Amino acid sequence: MEKIVVICVDDQPEVLNAVLKDLSPLQSAFIIEECDSGDEALAVMDELDAEGHYIGVVISDHIMPGKNGVELLTDVTNDSRFFKTKKVLLTGQATHQDTIAAINQARIESYFEKPWDADTLVNCVRTLLTEYIFDMGFDYQAWGEVLDNTTVLRRLR
Repeated sequence: MEKIVVICVDDQPEVLNAVLKDLSPLQSAFIIEECDSGDEALAVMDELDAEGHYIGVVISDHIMPGKNGVELLTDVTNDSRFFKTKKVLLTGQATHQDTIAAINQARIESYFEKPWDADTLVNCVRTLLTEYIFDMGFDYQAWGEVLDNTTVLRRLR
């Protein structure tokens, strides 16, 4: 079975821990990696890709020192290795222009304002991982117990 990874990026440990806690229902089937900066996330993604892992979803904070979330997710979008990777932006301080850049440049799939609803976040990530598995042509049945059934049925039609 392919090893699919969810990368979570936030420079604030308490926010990162909250995201990891919210995603804990997915840990039985997916690898959840935490990073505290955009540059670290890109380095981890390089390592995981070299090991043959697949980056299914990247969830990134927007405002971080160094590379911000839109820049990170734009880099992911522009890297052919991660063409099908799904992207989520978390933010508490984005402007209208930031949101437009996230959509147009980073081509994000979802956008959450802080504080977010835990169930909504985990359901979104579950749906995005289901989409990723189908987009990659993997046998979805290997992850059957954690995938979004509505998305599975829609993709099987």
